[in-house]
Amino acid sequence: MPGLSPVRGLGAEAGRAAVRLARLPLDIAVEGVGRLTGWLGHARPARSGDRDELFQTESGIPVLLVHGLADREWVVSSLQQGLGGCGAGPLVPVSYNALSPDIRTAARVLGDQVELAHARSGGRPVVLIGYSLGGLIARYYVQRLDGDAYVPLVITLAAPHGGTVTALLAPPHPLLRQLRPGSEVLTELAERAVGCRARFVAFYSDLDEAVVPAARARIDHPDLKARNVLVPGVGHLTLPLHQPVIDHIRSLLTAAGQAAAAAARGTRDSGDESEDAET
Repeated sequence: MPGLSPVRGLGAEAGRAAVRLARLPLDIAVEGVGRLTGWLGHARPARSGDRDELFQTESGIPVLLVHGLADREWVVSSLQQGLGGCGAGPLVPVSYNALSPDIRTAARVLGDQVELAHARSGGRPVVLIGYSLGGLIARYYVQRLDGDAYVPLVITLAAPHGGTVTALLAPPHPLLRQLRPGSEVLTELAERAVGCRARFVAFYSDLDEAVVPAARARIDHPDLKARNVLVPGVGHLTLPLHQPVIDHIRSLLTAAGQAAAAAARGTRDSGDESEDAET
């Protein structure tokens, strides 16, 4: 996949980091307000009527976008804009409690939202796109909580599938400890997953400063149908906004939507044939 030269990649990453630092006080304030009002940890937007109308007006395969640990909506909104018009949709951001003590808990919350999207879309399959920690949460739900019954495709962006040594330097928060290589959660993900039906596509970079070593953002599991896509010279913050990555995801969503539509047509045709045979 087209990437960037190391110099351009470092420059782009520095720019993204500066923007994140500038926004950090606001994000912390929003996080605090969310904790006080009790809505953080649930999917948003919150109004059920708006969400129902969204699923009724779009007929593509639903796509749930799961943010990372500290990025909140900035990545999700950029992906929504970049992925619009590819034949998939609705593109729905979901959230989770960033202060949750457990990836498993966040995965169960995500599972509730997947099943809701599946029901509201008339039983269509759901695609998950997870950035950073969001990708690990999406994988845990699909691989360990039987989410492959609803999700045929999981796309992860700079997700620490094999953990990261940077978590060893982080504060001893329970969730951050789960990102350390060899943690209980990562050990669970390394266990056998025979029969998991979902496909995984993991985008990773050789310039990722958050997932160290960078190859730990790959999915290397003998039982999973996984494809790893190297994006050279692109840092952790830049990777989900890199246009070639967005273009590749668009093609994946288009293909997933076409496959879902073909499967739905086949089911309807089988039903028609059964009715004809009975008559």
